[in-house]
Amino acid sequence: MEFRDRIETLEQFREVMRPASRLVTDKEFDTFDDECREFIARSPFVLVASTDGFGKIDISPKGDEPGFVRVLDDQTLVIPDRFGNHRTDTFLNVLEHPYVGLIFLVPGHKNTLRLRGQAEIVRDVEVRERLAANGSVPDLVLAVHLTTGYFHCGKCIIRSDLWTREHEERSADDRLLARAMVRHGRLDLTVEQMHDIIDDDERTRLY
Repeated sequence: MEFRDRIETLEQFREVMRPASRLVTDKEFDTFDDECREFIARSPFVLVASTDGFGKIDISPKGDEPGFVRVLDDQTLVIPDRFGNHRTDTFLNVLEHPYVGLIFLVPGHKNTLRLRGQAEIVRDVEVRERLAANGSVPDLVLAVHLTTGYFHCGKCIIRSDLWTREHEERSADDRLLARAMVRHGRLDLTVEQMHDIIDDDERTRLY
């Protein structure tokens, strides 16, 4: 679809969107204080945004028990690599372009924590052992060195009713991934066969 009314300059943008107030712009920080550490310790879910050398963006969800992401010092946190699909998009991107963005969520909490930093892939034994879960030590760890961060207001969570809405049963969504994988991958499998593979993988390969 081709759009006719596009904003292409900062001047055009500012005609529509005024600059943020100091109350918003001055809330950024560059070290992990007590509030940040508490939020990260309570979070079971983080989204990691990264880009490759050509600027193509990827966003990868990471999740485990609250506290699976550890803050090591005032400017460094570490994220363990749990079993997944072995695409390793984030790691490959970091090798080309180390800058990442993170969004932490806490179920039931209307605010989110947004961080930016430089990442590296590390294998220090003592770090990996600290991030072990169910007896499984991660092979790789994503270390992120904080540059800036801030807490994001809860309006999007409130509008979406994310944590309080009575969602429908999973049955309507149960086979969506299986259908998508069969179609997109042009697989010689039925949806039920693919669903069984996914279900077994989710039950037996979490750690």
